[in-house]
Amino acid sequence: MEDENERAARAKKGSPFLSTAQAAFYIGLSQRTLEKMRLKGGGPKFRKHGRYVRYHIDELDHWSKGHPQHSIAGDGKAGSGQGGTGGRS
Repeated sequence: MEDENERAARAKKGSPFLSTAQAAFYIGLSQRTLEKMRLKGGGPKFRKHGRYVRYHIDELDHWSKGHPQHSIAGDGKAGSGQGGTGGRS
């Protein structure tokens, strides 16, 4: 089986449109996550070419740049239960 990285690189050279599997690999998400985002909204823009879903590589880059992570530690603390009784003994 062909390596996904090679497939995505070849697709970028030959065509700017990526399949869901290639797009998911390109932006570092699972294919299933990308499919859920497509249904619920909030994911990168996509196009339908007949029955096929395609993502333009420029749209993936644009979407990714618009969703930076500021701090994983800060996000984890908010839901860690430190408010209330979690931090005192």
